[in-house]
Amino acid sequence: AIRNDKCSHKEEMQVGQAITDYVKFLADARDAVYRLNCDQNTAGQLADEEEMKERELETAKKAVSDSVNQTIKRRLDEINSSYDQEIGKGQERLRKARAKREKAKSQGVKERIAEETSELREHNRDLKVQMRTMLQKNRVPAWCGTTFYYALYYPRGVREIMIFLLTLVICFLVIPCGIYFMIPQRVIWYLAAVYFVAVILFGGLYVVIGNKTRIRHQDTLKRGRDIRNHLRSNQKKIKVITRTIQKDGSEDLYDLEKYDDEIARVEQELSEIASRKKDALSTFENVTKTIISDEIIASHKDKLDRLSQELDEVTANLRSLESSIREQNIRIADTYGPYLGREFLQPEKLAQLSKIIQAGSASNITEAIKMYQDAGQS
Repeated sequence: AIRNDKCSHKEEMQVGQAITDYVKFLADARDAVYRLNCDQNTAGQLADEEEMKERELETAKKAVSDSVNQTIKRRLDEINSSYDQEIGKGQERLRKARAKREKAKSQGVKERIAEETSELREHNRDLKVQMRTMLQKNRVPAWCGTTFYYALYYPRGVREIMIFLLTLVICFLVIPCGIYFMIPQRVIWYLAAVYFVAVILFGGLYVVIGNKTRIRHQDTLKRGRDIRNHLRSNQKKIKVITRTIQKDGSEDLYDLEKYDDEIARVEQELSEIASRKKDALSTFENVTKTIISDEIIASHKDKLDRLSQELDEVTANLRSLESSIREQNIRIADTYGPYLGREFLQPEKLAQLSKIIQAGSASNITEAIKMYQDAGQS
């Protein structure tokens, strides 16, 4: 620590020694107090320097720690990213392989359905040709062979009955009510009138069409009914066969082995990549991370050691000076305190007491203190 030249050490009188030279006693006390004040100021500067060195060392250590953590995180992210990219590519290949297999199976199912229902479909085509030929031969309008016509005049099955009922609802409920609610000022008899018109219109149209077709071509339309029944029966059989094939869990008929082999190969690759990623992460966590940390710390070791050494030196100087200050406080308290008291252990006041004695105004310290105090009160 830097010491002022004025703070040079002087040997102090022993406790209990009689005072023969009051001026010298006060001068020694003033020097001792001044030296103590100098040391206390120096200790304050060392304490500030110690705190600054501690902050500087902590900042350097934190910078090293942050560098270690950031580097480790970056390297770990790079490992994860590299393996995740390969896993993503493998998963995409697996998705495509499964999609190809599903497409091949779907195509195989379609071909199997087409093959097992080919006779029924061919029969249906023949029945449709027979239906058209029969209608043309007997000069029956083509629309008399439609599903809607047979649903109105020769309904069979749930589908045609539902069409018939829906037609009744539209003609005798939806349309009349819609017309009625569009009338600005509605009266109940308007509704009756609308219904009357609807019955006459739609009912009359139904009867007229029936008289011109059903009565005139009754035999032809009944044979058409039989043909449509056969068509519906064949269609039901086709649906049964289709559902049976679709629910069949056996895939041996579809030649899917090459797709299964490709899927198995890609799944094996994914398993190997996942295993290698696990090993790489384990190696990084247990070995590589420590090496990286040691390398970064070693690259900053000189700076950290220098800062730590500077801090230790400042701390040692401060502790030594604090010990010296304690000893000085004890010596001053033991040597000068009993004669002067704490109040006068100040360089300025000690100088004033010395002047009073040197001027002959007081013969001892007690008288000098009293005169100093009296002068202060006056």
